[in-house]
Amino acid sequence: MKRFLLLLICGLVACSLGTAHAGQACEEKQSSVASFVSSMKLAENTLAALEASDAQVALIARVGQDLSRQGLRYSHMAYVWRDHPKGRWLVVHELNECGTAQSALYDEGLGNFFFDVFAHEAAILIPSPQSQAKIVAMLASPAARTLHWPRYNMLAYAFSTQYQNSNQWVLETYAASASDMVISDRTRAQQWLKLAGYAPVTVHVPTAQRLGARMFRANVEFDDHPFGRRAAGQIDTVTVESVMRFVKKNDPAAREMMVK
Repeated sequence: MKRFLLLLICGLVACSLGTAHAGQACEEKQSSVASFVSSMKLAENTLAALEASDAQVALIARVGQDLSRQGLRYSHMAYVWRDHPKGRWLVVHELNECGTAQSALYDEGLGNFFFDVFAHEAAILIPSPQSQAKIVAMLASPAARTLHWPRYNMLAYAFSTQYQNSNQWVLETYAASASDMVISDRTRAQQWLKLAGYAPVTVHVPTAQRLGARMFRANVEFDDHPFGRRAAGQIDTVTVESVMRFVKKNDPAAREMMVK
């Protein structure tokens, strides 16, 4: 156990150098010892849960920031999968680069994924074995990168390809794995999601907040949303909760668990 924790801490320090966290600006932040230990414990407990599940891939979510005012709990979703059978677990996800309007795809360890979170809690969704096999094949194919769009928007409209947020990448790549037809671009992924009944979450953002966000945050835009709904402050975006709800509807055998 001590050896595992040491390796986990070393991996965290190594991975955290130069790595962006979704929706955060690049600024020096002092993390308390207690928070660091809690992050490592959450990573350890999550690893134990994944090992016990006998899964090869899962969807994982963290509470990176406080979204309670929007009625949401989890802020960011990723895939976590073994890089080979019985090998190490890797988190694969899209991250906003230092609060800019750009994003990139990253592979990292569980320790780094849970570093500096708002609450030390994780949600894990384990698809059925059949769905897992399709997701693994998708992650190992060019589709994972083909469906990534670097123009980042934290509140990207769910059915527009103008921008993409981190949870949207997970959703659209899931569509590529679940669809019977070949999905090679985001337009087809979104068309399939509409037909399959995906419903985004509507976040209420008043006019004053929209103007302030556009002026002071490079990673927030609203011009991809339909004008009428945008004017009414109704922002339809891809959230962790909406992705989990859709995956469970599409894959009734999927299992959800919470880890602390």
